[in-house]
Amino acid sequence: MANTYNYLKNRFLKISDLRRDNEVFVFLIAFILVAIPLKHIVGSISIILFLVAVLVNFRRNKFAFTKALVLPIAFYSIMVLSLLWTRDFQLSLAGLQKELVFLLIPIAFLFMPKLTLPQRYKILGLFSYGMVLYCIYYLAKAVFRFAATGIKDVFFYHELVTLEVNAIYISVFTSFALFYFVDKKKKNDYTRIIIGFLAIMIFLLSSKSIILIDFILIICYYSFFSDVPKSVRFLTMTAISGFLFFSLFFVKEVRERFLLEYETAFVDNTINEKIGNETGNVYNVSLQQAWNDPEFQANQFFPGTALRVYQFRIFTEIMQEESVVMTGFGLEATQEQILKKAKQYKLYDGYGEFNFHNQYTQTFAELGIFGFLLLIAMIYTTLKKAYSSRNFLHIAFGITMIILFLTESFFCRQRGITFFIMLYCLFNSNFQEKYLKQ
Repeated sequence: MANTYNYLKNRFLKISDLRRDNEVFVFLIAFILVAIPLKHIVGSISIILFLVAVLVNFRRNKFAFTKALVLPIAFYSIMVLSLLWTRDFQLSLAGLQKELVFLLIPIAFLFMPKLTLPQRYKILGLFSYGMVLYCIYYLAKAVFRFAATGIKDVFFYHELVTLEVNAIYISVFTSFALFYFVDKKKKNDYTRIIIGFLAIMIFLLSSKSIILIDFILIICYYSFFSDVPKSVRFLTMTAISGFLFFSLFFVKEVRERFLLEYETAFVDNTINEKIGNETGNVYNVSLQQAWNDPEFQANQFFPGTALRVYQFRIFTEIMQEESVVMTGFGLEATQEQILKKAKQYKLYDGYGEFNFHNQYTQTFAELGIFGFLLLIAMIYTTLKKAYSSRNFLHIAFGITMIILFLTESFFCRQRGITFFIMLYCLFNSNFQEKYLKQ
């Protein structure tokens, strides 16, 4: 009986220490981030646990006003107001549920105890090691699928992680984990192996925009942030560049994704040999065609860049025709307009189901000029704080979001929303210590 009492007493004291040192919040925030690639129910549970912990500790927490955290709250308020003018009330109402973390997470950070910089870095470390485990799982699964089918495509793009999880989103998460290990001051052989492994995974995931962003950020890191000697920097950047060009030239699946954009960007009606068959050719749409052609044919294919040019084209047309610059169409209420344009230009039916693939235009079309300005304000705030702190991970997050928003409607998926708002709050909430590389 005495042993049982002492055991329970020790457990209680350890839990109390976690509460006193705010470690419970460290693990709960890390849990939210690590749960992002899992099923949405797991992510929802992790967020609920975090909010409950903040509520339970409400009395001992001190409210700390932070201007940066007001911005996402205001952003969500615009979403709520859009119910007054939305073109589709039910879709907007459903969207509010998905976007609710823009309200709840910043409020929780306002009332949550301050986390020290080592604690914040610990959260990012737990997330990054979690992504390493995910990547090992995805690659092992691909190996078993390849052994069973002999199909090499299982190692690349959506086939590697499934379309529902989405290769682009996993690329974003994996890239951030890569930067965490690259930014470590002391790197042992184990860390270097992880860096190499994550770099290979990013190439296998084959997201063109993420590969380009990562290449730019790695060069910036070794040019301005790294403490290693210049000779080591030069050799490292040379090795990275060599790895990039080797992958582009000798890995067929990666090469084809890049070459498709290069070969079709400025040449009209090139034949898409991968999609076409004996019954008829499929022609690639160039950038010029995507912006100017009065109509298209069902056997025309839009490569990634051409699709985004076309989507920006119809965005400008829709905004001029409907005169909704101030308000937008309402949260999640633009798809009908996109579908109408697809019919007007006689596109293949499936193209009407795509969103704008650009978070800036998506926000402008849904929430009008004020929603757009709030999005820009959040980006500006995170970049300003990142620059002032010289925190490379913060800078990498800000630059990745800026460029990625040009090619993806990142807030149209729960995973994108959660990743953005958690790191935005984690990086931009108040703290006093100066950033030191771990």
